[in-house]
Amino acid sequence: MKKKNMAKRILAIVLAAITATGLVGCGGNSNTKNASTSVKNTGSDSGGKEGNGIDTSSHEVITMLALGDKPTNGRLEAMLEQLNKALTKKVNAELKLTFVEWADWQTQYNVQLLSGDDSLDIITTATDWLYAWENTQKGAFMPLSEDMLKTYAPKTYEQVNAKDDWDICKYNNEIYFIPEDHYTQYTNHGMFYRGDWAKEAGLIDGTVSKFDDLTTYFKYIKENKEGVIPWDVPGKNNSAGVLGAYIQSNSDYRVLIGCNVGNYEFWCTKASDPYTISSPYMEDDTIYKAADLMKQWNDIGVWREDVLNFDGDSREELYAGTSGADQHHSQTYYSQIKPNMDIKQPGSDAKMYYWGQENNNVSKPLKTHGAAAISANSKHPERALMVYDLLRNDEECYRYINYGIEGTDYIITDDGKLAYPEGWDQSTDQVGANYWCGRNDDLELENSFNWNGTKDMIAGLNAVAYDYGYENLILDKNAIEAEQSAIASVLSEYIPQLAYGKFDNPKEKIDEMRQKIKDAGYDTVKASLQKDMDTFKQNSGK
Repeated sequence: MKKKNMAKRILAIVLAAITATGLVGCGGNSNTKNASTSVKNTGSDSGGKEGNGIDTSSHEVITMLALGDKPTNGRLEAMLEQLNKALTKKVNAELKLTFVEWADWQTQYNVQLLSGDDSLDIITTATDWLYAWENTQKGAFMPLSEDMLKTYAPKTYEQVNAKDDWDICKYNNEIYFIPEDHYTQYTNHGMFYRGDWAKEAGLIDGTVSKFDDLTTYFKYIKENKEGVIPWDVPGKNNSAGVLGAYIQSNSDYRVLIGCNVGNYEFWCTKASDPYTISSPYMEDDTIYKAADLMKQWNDIGVWREDVLNFDGDSREELYAGTSGADQHHSQTYYSQIKPNMDIKQPGSDAKMYYWGQENNNVSKPLKTHGAAAISANSKHPERALMVYDLLRNDEECYRYINYGIEGTDYIITDDGKLAYPEGWDQSTDQVGANYWCGRNDDLELENSFNWNGTKDMIAGLNAVAYDYGYENLILDKNAIEAEQSAIASVLSEYIPQLAYGKFDNPKEKIDEMRQKIKDAGYDTVKASLQKDMDTFKQNSGK
């Protein structure tokens, strides 16, 4: 629901004027310390932005927290050297990247945000996979007044405001992050597989059209492709496996964002009952079928025996022909998997089966799947916003952070498309800045490397995908934190074992898990979340 109340907007402007001189952090934090920029009638600054009245006389280092393994090929450092020359000229600042690497990333990300580290400035976040609402409520992010955004990130402010999207970033009527809402991507998940092997396995047209077809595909690989692991999944980094994917593809449950239980997407609504919160892990029989199938996969040998300790790279193994599958986003398929497999495994006919394909249970992209926040402990939030505004909206800076150095990391074709130098390999030669919080369709170059069926795939998804209906639903989890934590402890004991078929009697273990979750406070949490949903429904006029 987009809030239009004029009185609230007037109040927000008044509050913005008050906070412009001394921002108060989340959770009662003290006023922002050592702010590095201030508004003065200087008419110009050392950064060369004449006439904006912002003093940038002191050089500042802005640190951005990114997700992913830090590249080791030297290209990131070379790019930053050139980018920082531009940033110094424009706003007298430079950018430093800090990475939360994929090993145990879910835990390490939250630890990093709540550590009180005052060296961090820009935080990559998201409301679905990076706990944006949870970290907002815990005080990790700084509230951003509209005046602050208009002053230090004016192009970004206008872009988001034009879509009326600031409301989806507000908590207690204050803005806490900036949505990546001007970038087209499909981030729904699914399984990448080889169409040539699927055809050999007897699947019609070499196509996986329903979840159970994967069993046929994996079994064929295990029995006929020596030296290949059907799906060499890194279970250490994906402890829930595809239990949720099976539920999505075989029911009308839809994950409710912003209320994960530990690392697990546990709470849901249903398409047939959109304003009632429950959990398919507790109140539906589909989980029994999912767990039975995972035991079957384990018995077949779909993954390695020590899957829960494995943290390798199934994508590179897919490229090398030693894994029969990998899973991630639709965007990953059309921008990486398909074009790379055509080069590295000619004739493989790489395809994607997405979760919910057989029952059209797939969501359209979430505008806050990528977002940027300013750390509550940032020493120079204003300059951080200035840097972010350039990364998102300045063509020179945008190309550096997203593509690298022209001529070395990428080239532009005669028809204006993005391409790569001869011999360039996506697996080894990417810059790897992982700037996933401010991409902009206005500055994106059409990528000639992408699969030529991309537009048709996106059109097909647009035709069946639903809009997520709860962007403004903020669930108050403070009162249920203890119960959520207790439930998370139970899930961490059972879900990985169920997801990878390690229990001899899955049904018995699910029933045991359900009782423990019940004892941990399931009904209390459910009632609390439902109360918030009821209020949301009433306020939405549904």
